[in-house]
Amino acid sequence: MHSTRNVTARNLPFPPSLLFRNLASAASDRVLAPMDRGGFGPRGARNRLRIAGFVCCSGSPGMWGPAATSSAQLAVADINRRGGILGREIEFSVYDAGGPIEDVRDRAEQAIASNDVDLIMGMHTSAVRVALRNLITRSRIPYIYTPVYEGGERTPGVIAIGETPRWQMRPSIHWMAEAKRASRWYLIGSDYVWPWQSHRAVKRYIKETGGLVVGEEFVPVGEDDHEVHLERIRAAKPDVVLISLIGTDSVTFNRAFADAGLAPSTLRLAGCFDETSLLGIGADKTENLFCASGYFPSVGSRDGDDFRDRYRAMFGPFAPPIGSCGEGAYEGFCLLEAAANRAGTLDTRPLLAAADNLVYRSPRGPVTVRSGHARMPMYLAEADGLDFRVIKTI
Repeated sequence: MHSTRNVTARNLPFPPSLLFRNLASAASDRVLAPMDRGGFGPRGARNRLRIAGFVCCSGSPGMWGPAATSSAQLAVADINRRGGILGREIEFSVYDAGGPIEDVRDRAEQAIASNDVDLIMGMHTSAVRVALRNLITRSRIPYIYTPVYEGGERTPGVIAIGETPRWQMRPSIHWMAEAKRASRWYLIGSDYVWPWQSHRAVKRYIKETGGLVVGEEFVPVGEDDHEVHLERIRAAKPDVVLISLIGTDSVTFNRAFADAGLAPSTLRLAGCFDETSLLGIGADKTENLFCASGYFPSVGSRDGDDFRDRYRAMFGPFAPPIGSCGEGAYEGFCLLEAAANRAGTLDTRPLLAAADNLVYRSPRGPVTVRSGHARMPMYLAEADGLDFRVIKTI
C-alpha cells in the first residue's frame, strides 16, 4: 500500500494485493498488515507525511492507472531518498477513483474521518474532482489535481496543474487552420464536465480562425459502439475531428475510425491522449492523429530524459508506457516539494499560499503556477506508429 524510500521495481515493500485501498469495504481493513497501522494517529502528529493518491484504476480512464501509480511511486522514492519533505518521509496510499462517483466520495469521506490523510493527490477525471473538492477543502486538507482539465478551478485549497484548453487547444487549432487548411470541425467527447467545458472554449478558438463546427456530440462514458457516431461524422465531412473521449472510449473510437476508412482523409486532434492510448489503438490505426500536451517522452529535454531513464530503471523495460497522463502524477509531487520548501512548513495555509505562486522543475521542464493554475512548455505532436513525433512548441 505504501511507497517508501525502499521501493524498487522487483522488491516492493508490500504485496500487490495491498496496492489499492477501498475504505468503503469492511473487508479492506482486515487485510491491512501491522506495518500499515503503525503510522496511524492524529493528522499532522506523525513523522511521516501521509498522501492519498486518488487514481482511476477502473472504468474507462483506468487504463492510465498503472502508469500514474508507477510515476507517483517514483516521485515518492526520489523525494524520500533526499530525506523526505522537510524531514518527513512520504507514505503513499492509492485509492481507486474509478467506478461510481458516490463510491469514490465514500472512500474519501472515510479516509478523512479516519485521520488517515495529510494531503490528497487527484489523478482522476474532472467529474470526480467536482464531487470531492468541497468535501476535501472543508477538511482543510490540501488537494493537488494533476491531469489535463477544462480550466477555471478556483476552489480554495485546490491547486490544478494540468493542461487547459487555452494553452493546449487554442494554438493547436490555429496551427491546423494555417498548416492544414482545416476549417470544418466535428467535436466528440465523453458526457461529463471536462468535454462540456472544453468544447465551449474550443468553439471560440475555431471561430477565431474563421472555421465552422459542423457537428458535436457527447457519448456516455463506457460506450464502445461508435458506428452511429462515425456515420454522422462521415455525413458531416469535417476536416478535423476533435476528440475529447476519455480512456478506453477514445481507444475504441479511434480504432473504429481507422477501420471505417476515415483516417486517410480526416485529421484527428486529441487532448487527453498519450502513448498508452496509441498502444491500445495499434500502430496501423494512427494516421493523421495529432495530440497537444505538456509532456511527450520524445521531446528530448534533460529533465524529461532523466525522468524516463529513472522510470525504466525502477520498473523495468516492460513497465506501463509513460506518457503525459501518467507523468502528471509525478508533477504533483514536484509541486508539493517546491511549495513546502518555499513555505518552510507543511501547515495547510502557508503551504497552499506557497503553491499558489511559484516556479518548479519537473520532467516537463520549468512550470510556473500563478493563482492556482500552471503554465508549462506545450507541444503539438503527430502519431508515428506507437510513438509521438513532436512537430513544434506551441
